[in-house]
Amino acid sequence: MNFDDFDTKMRLFETAHDHCVLPGIYMVARLDGRSFHRLTKEIYQFEAPFDVRFRDHMVAVVEHLMNGNFEFIYGYTQSDEISLLFRLETNVFHRKLRKLNSVLAGEASAVFSLRLGGIAAFDCRISQLPTAALVRDYFLWRQEDASRNALNAHCYWLLRKEGKSAQTATAELEHCSVANKNELLFQRGINFNDIPTWQKRGIGVYWDDYEKEGFNPKTQSRTVAARRRLHVDLELPMKDAYGGLIDTRLDEV
Repeated sequence: MNFDDFDTKMRLFETAHDHCVLPGIYMVARLDGRSFHRLTKEIYQFEAPFDVRFRDHMVAVVEHLMNGNFEFIYGYTQSDEISLLFRLETNVFHRKLRKLNSVLAGEASAVFSLRLGGIAAFDCRISQLPTAALVRDYFLWRQEDASRNALNAHCYWLLRKEGKSAQTATAELEHCSVANKNELLFQRGINFNDIPTWQKRGIGVYWDDYEKEGFNPKTQSRTVAARRRLHVDLELPMKDAYGGLIDTRLDEV
């Protein structure tokens, strides 16, 4: 058997399950940190429940991926997860799920590890969303998750700092309503509404158009050129207003 025939034969086993996302379907990649609770609280001891250093590492990963060749039009991060919206008509890696998942997880892991100075890993999965309304719902869902996580985290770590064990703090909050969790914080002088917005709603990263002034030495005149840069939004709106922001991003597709 010559090499070409041999190569064709064996590649079938490698590509038999190469599923591709159909054209006209929105894709959102979600990356999650692997064992990040242990990484952040036991190994590197980041401040609980939120640490600006960790936040900045996550934002840096988003910016790196959005500055790559993946054609992302919106990025979002909260806690140890990242969501990235592809341009609708992108054909990066021919829309192969296996390739997208592996490359994105690999790059995110590498960037975070380099910033951390240690090993960190992400996994990745792709949501296939047939309508713009579902894309909006996806990001509203992740933001609601961010809000719930923030409330739980502040309550949990407040109880831990009061000397309660992990088991006791978890048990106290297990059947506690949102109103009661807010009251728990309020009784200890913490108004959840005053907690930094990025902790409660997550962080958006998107492209921003601006004009850059220059100088043309040949004509001895000032010039203005249109440029794009990434904007990191630490003050995201919520609910319908956030849905409107997502709609604006979708207009770029």
